[in-house]
Amino acid sequence: MLLTSRRLIALASIVGLTLCASAQQPAIPTTGFAGLDQYRASRIAVFTDDYGQLARYREANAALKPPAPGENRVVFFGDSITDIWKLEDYFPGKPYLNRGIGGQTTPQMLVRFRQDVIDLHPKVVVILAGTNDIAGNTGPMRLEDIEADYASLAELARANHIAVVFSSVLPVHNYTPKSQDFFAQRSPEKILALNRWLNDYCAANGLVYLDYFTSMVDDKGLLKRELAEDGLHPNAAGFKIMAPLAEGTIGKALAGKP
Repeated sequence: MLLTSRRLIALASIVGLTLCASAQQPAIPTTGFAGLDQYRASRIAVFTDDYGQLARYREANAALKPPAPGENRVVFFGDSITDIWKLEDYFPGKPYLNRGIGGQTTPQMLVRFRQDVIDLHPKVVVILAGTNDIAGNTGPMRLEDIEADYASLAELARANHIAVVFSSVLPVHNYTPKSQDFFAQRSPEKILALNRWLNDYCAANGLVYLDYFTSMVDDKGLLKRELAEDGLHPNAAGFKIMAPLAEGTIGKALAGKP
């Protein structure tokens, strides 16, 4: 059916107003990193169906017995760096639980903190996070927002009588072809700024700060080449450095010494 001239004029007015409104809206930010854009696209089902990935450890948590009397249960809570860490190889015989999930950011970790930490009744939680927030895995994040999530995690833990160990964000490097994309997504300046905040927050709130960064950084301010093939995820040599540092701070947390 042909449109009348009056309807054409009305339609033209609507289109014009729509275009004008669109021009006033800020452009949707893009990451500029093809690898990150592809990662986000691959995670759409996770982001929409199970944002915190509660399904990952649900069965393991249900099968877990309560801590035995006198057991110093510790939960290592974090992203892929924790996820790939074979705790039983570095802490044999210790009641340490791995609750890392690759790719996660602090907003996702907040979603699953009750299920994967509080309900397991550990004495200590060792939190290693932040690098994926800086990268923008779940969208661009300001340092202030990352810090707020850290504070929320700490407050939830302390309200449930769980001692908190905040780990420094690890340095990154760009010494290998595999490392280029990870490095481009993670500003060394932001890593330093977040670590300063973590250190200060721990000091001000009686928490334990676990400084991996100082022992793993080289004279250029980057992760030592021999500690990670892809510039981000520690290899066996990297975890060999991290393990005694973690053990020492867990001891401090159990003793109530910041």
